[in-house]
Amino acid sequence: MSIGLGLTVTLRVRIGAHDAHYAGELVDGARILGLFGDVATELLIRLDGDEGLFRAYEAVEFLAPVRAGDYIEATGVITKVGNTSRTMAFEARKVVANVRDPALSPSAADAFAEPVVVCRAIGTCVVPKDLQRRPRLVLPALSSPGPELVAKLPEPRPIITPPPHVIVTPPESPLVLTAAIVGAEVTRAHTPYLPITAQELADEAARCRDAGAAVIHLHVRNADGTPSQSTELFGEAIGRIREKTDVIIQTSTGGAVGMSVEERLGPLACKPEMATLNCGTINFGDDIFVNTRPDIRAIARRIREAGSIAELECYEVGHIHEALSLLKEGLLGAPLHFQFVLGVPGAIMPSEEVVLFMRSQIPAGASWAVAAVGRYQRPMTELAIKLGGHARVGLEDNIYLEKGVLSEGSAPLVARAAAYARSLGREIVDPDRARVLLGIPTTAA
Repeated sequence: MSIGLGLTVTLRVRIGAHDAHYAGELVDGARILGLFGDVATELLIRLDGDEGLFRAYEAVEFLAPVRAGDYIEATGVITKVGNTSRTMAFEARKVVANVRDPALSPSAADAFAEPVVVCRAIGTCVVPKDLQRRPRLVLPALSSPGPELVAKLPEPRPIITPPPHVIVTPPESPLVLTAAIVGAEVTRAHTPYLPITAQELADEAARCRDAGAAVIHLHVRNADGTPSQSTELFGEAIGRIREKTDVIIQTSTGGAVGMSVEERLGPLACKPEMATLNCGTINFGDDIFVNTRPDIRAIARRIREAGSIAELECYEVGHIHEALSLLKEGLLGAPLHFQFVLGVPGAIMPSEEVVLFMRSQIPAGASWAVAAVGRYQRPMTELAIKLGGHARVGLEDNIYLEKGVLSEGSAPLVARAAAYARSLGREIVDPDRARVLLGIPTTAA
């Protein structure tokens, strides 16, 4: 890791009445960017012994209003160090605010149990080589005392807000977004925006590509909307998608609960670039999604015979270990691509601890992504992006953009994930770059 990565500084200030610029005592966003500038200057002093220069912001996202009387905690962290450039991620959080309730005193104020994020940004500073007085000096972050220091604080302890959520993404950390645009469970009764016909699937695939998706996870439906694994229907849908866009098409071999293994393998006759491989049996709601060990091996062989790359669907930790057994048996080739499927009733539930543990079980050189169901989709997608993984969104897993607000197709869900990734400095890759990352032969494109 480059010297200086992860160096963090936090500054907390009270926003005064003189900072209010708009009606309602709203504060101009430039005030927050000014705080980020001060944080950046301290980071440069601690790393290089010089104030340096702020060159540019690559991304700025204002997320909540700031008013006079708010206490703002601004944090910066160095995420990339070049010869003279230092890339930084910033986050400003509101930790105290005036109540502004006519029934209470004008001076009434509250400290928040959970800070409110008001702004995130990515910026680059420059320190010329001849001004870098101590380029190898890295001091611990002032805002993050170690456990041994906290344990020695005298009582009563000073108030320390929860640690900031500024994320250090690995340098050169490209992101592959997948859109699951139809699935086998969601119906038009759930959402009128579900694509069913081959042309509707192609149109939605193109919209998702424009929003940032590199991979389309594909199911197909019969004319009446029921799920199908028909080779003919897949062939028609793949052909229409190919006419409109250059996405990687990843067909499902899971199909729908209750289908036979042979029926589920229908799309492999189309020789897709990728295909899913479910790595174990689970309770799937009130049903059982059966994947016996012999069936898993038979499907793995068929995927390989089709010339497709397997995405390893893991609904439990043990499914990861089963996939590793397939690698040892020669039924899979490296690099492996795992997908942690979280939130299916009867299978593993989503949490940061679960994702971190599942990630710890995959081998070096493997890639991983998260697909989470329903209301878990957004927080788990953002967690995966923060942790350097890939992510899947779309109507197959979640039909809502916000609580009670249907997403008008999968593209808005892709666009939201892409916007979040950019705010953290993640590079969203196109299909050609995704093929390289996932080990897909370019001749198959």
